Amino acid sequence: MNTLNTLKLVSLVKPHSIPSVVLRRNKLSNRLWEQIQLAKSQVDGKPFVVTKFRSVIDPDSGLRKQVEVPKRIKPWWFQSEQGKVCVSIKYGSWTIELAKGKPSVEVANPADLIKTLEVIKGAVEAGELDDQIEKASSSLRSGFKR
Repeated sequence: MNTLNTLKLVSLVKPHSIPSVVLRRNKLSNRLWEQIQLAKSQVDGKPFVVTKFRSVIDPDSGLRKQVEVPKRIKPWWFQSEQGKVCVSIKYGSWTIELAKGKPSVEVANPADLIKTLEVIKGAVEAGELDDQIEKASSSLRSGFKR
């Protein structure tokens, strides 16, 4: 029993479900990770491919099987009229406003794009954009109602 006394024991148990705010935050964080990797691959000149599984019916046997296919990732950045690179953060098909009336961040070059995406990812993981994520999520959900 002396060995267990060296540990810090607590009376917490693992929660059965994750709060929806945390799920949405993790979803956006994963998408930001993909954008960071896509930007790094474009700077390095190497391809970046994420694969996903798709269910298809085999024409010979008629059975359904899982096939690994590349996932299409669209970049969230674009060139402004002044030649600067601008990046917008997307949640589903909705663009998140980072400040009132300002949905994009302007960066000088692709190297700064990577740093900017990492800063935004840190803000998402810290919960700074939870209100904007909730607003975009509720807007997306309202489009599915009859």
